[in-house]
Amino acid sequence: MNLDYLKAKEMLLTDLDKTCRQFFAQNGYVLENAYYELLSDNIQKARNLFNIVKNNDIRAHWGDFMISLIEGDLKEYPSYFELRNFLEIDLNILLHYFKGEYVEQIIRYADFMFTINPEVHKFIGRVLYNNGYKEQGMFFLDRAKSYFYHDPELHYLLAYIYFNDNDLTRAEKAARDCLYILPDYFPAKKMLENLKI
Repeated sequence: MNLDYLKAKEMLLTDLDKTCRQFFAQNGYVLENAYYELLSDNIQKARNLFNIVKNNDIRAHWGDFMISLIEGDLKEYPSYFELRNFLEIDLNILLHYFKGEYVEQIIRYADFMFTINPEVHKFIGRVLYNNGYKEQGMFFLDRAKSYFYHDPELHYLLAYIYFNDNDLTRAEKAARDCLYILPDYFPAKKMLENLKI
């Protein structure tokens, strides 16, 4: 990849400098330009750009779907892999740019997206928790546990959170739940070793 592209992409993800938009537009980077417009609150421009490439680019298809969530006007469905690969990343980007209203609109569809990918509540919970929305994050993580209990990564994530909160009893239980589901899950084994110290 060329250095100018990497610099422009870094600007998109950190500063939203107009220089990156110009670079994307002048060099035919439609997807990146669409994200710039979305983050600049130019929803219709973003949708138009996503639509140009969405038949050939799974990320653009996801971007168009994400806008439909923001607008509350669903016409298509995302794939399992779109949710797995892009939901958490894009929620994180939106939170970085203080687009809480977009995030709120998107997560209103959590139960719907769960029917396509049962890990959705975990993804949402993790991104909210990691961005300082602990109560909201735990709400979604608890919901994930009630909807998709047999996810070892979820139990380990909860163990990690409880451990960091110094709630060692709950951390141990969550680590043991993880190992009950997947006995060789190394991070949970390591955590239980540390809890015995």
